Amino acid sequence: MNTYFYPCDFLLPKSDFRKWSVVACDQYTSEPDYWKNVEEFVGNAPSALNIILPEVYLQKDNSERIAKINAKMNEYIENNVFEKVDDTFIYVEREVSGGKIRKGIVGLIKLSDYSYEKGAKTLVRATEATVLERIPPRVEIRKDAALELPHVMLLIDDKDNSVIEPLSSKIDNFNKVYDFDLMQNSGHIKGFAVDKVTVSQVQNALSSLVENSEDKFLFAVGDGNHSLATAKECKSEYAMVEIVNIHDYSLEFEPIYRVLFGVDPEQLLNDFVAQHGGEYNGKDAQKFTCVYGENEPVISVKPTGKLAVATLQTWLDNYLKDKEQVKIDYIHGEDVVYSLSKQPDTLGFIFEGMQKSELFDAIKQDGSLPRKTFSMGNACDKRFYIEARFNK
Repeated sequence: MNTYFYPCDFLLPKSDFRKWSVVACDQYTSEPDYWKNVEEFVGNAPSALNIILPEVYLQKDNSERIAKINAKMNEYIENNVFEKVDDTFIYVEREVSGGKIRKGIVGLIKLSDYSYEKGAKTLVRATEATVLERIPPRVEIRKDAALELPHVMLLIDDKDNSVIEPLSSKIDNFNKVYDFDLMQNSGHIKGFAVDKVTVSQVQNALSSLVENSEDKFLFAVGDGNHSLATAKECKSEYAMVEIVNIHDYSLEFEPIYRVLFGVDPEQLLNDFVAQHGGEYNGKDAQKFTCVYGENEPVISVKPTGKLAVATLQTWLDNYLKDKEQVKIDYIHGEDVVYSLSKQPDTLGFIFEGMQKSELFDAIKQDGSLPRKTFSMGNACDKRFYIEARFNK
């Protein structure tokens, strides 16, 4: 059988995983207090916080911060912060919101199997439109980095639970490599280095999924598409990822909402409705709860896309083209939308999201979805940086 997922030489911190492990850099981008709390908790301890660039801090010129990140990576290597776990997969059990356990396996994919081009028929496919202007800042971070720390999560469509789920009954045979509470009330996580026999079993089960699929589509990018695109741009051969079964009972798809800053909310809503032919109440109407100040009117428009988010995002892309003063953020959680939208000149959109059962068929049919269409759970459930490897 062909191989599509590969073992990795992992680097893990020798101590204090709780201060080491931080959430993906693209979370809490409108909540600087979250990241300040992380900084205070970490203090001077070795931490992934010091070798990533949280997007809340992104600027036009990130060169000084990136230089510090690269220097800190080299410092951690020289000071033997890491221990090596060689040539294996790491089986992960992650507690998420509601106490459910999400199961995954961390390993490597070949970037030659991945494309972010819409309509690509590769083994690994982007689920959402890739924003090309988001790649260069990431390239600047990665190109001279000594280490790779991923937050990439790939989904497999394994209805028979043949790949990941069998590992849960074998953990007594595996070497436990971490077991700790994640910071900021983000649940608990355990990781196990699997044995050689299990590596082969996982590879064979994945190969069977490919052989049984019509168009050789194995992995859909659930999180971290721009990180994969960056790795490919940097000519990396492999990328570290976690694979998760889309049928995992703990995995819930949440909409990613939109909040706009620096707008006249009522004028924007009038323009949005007018551009879609006025209020529309047909059976296929798409509804949006629009939050500003103490107001939350519900508007209904005629669809221009299969999903409500597609109708909205297509219009917003055109609206924002000549409005540099207007900023947009992509928000996980209705409570955050309501909180942010209490600010003056701010407008939030809340709408119904897609079901996870629709994802693989939608990618096969349409190529990709609008960017920031869905989130797998709340922000606190996102993948945390734990494992690293030498960047090569």
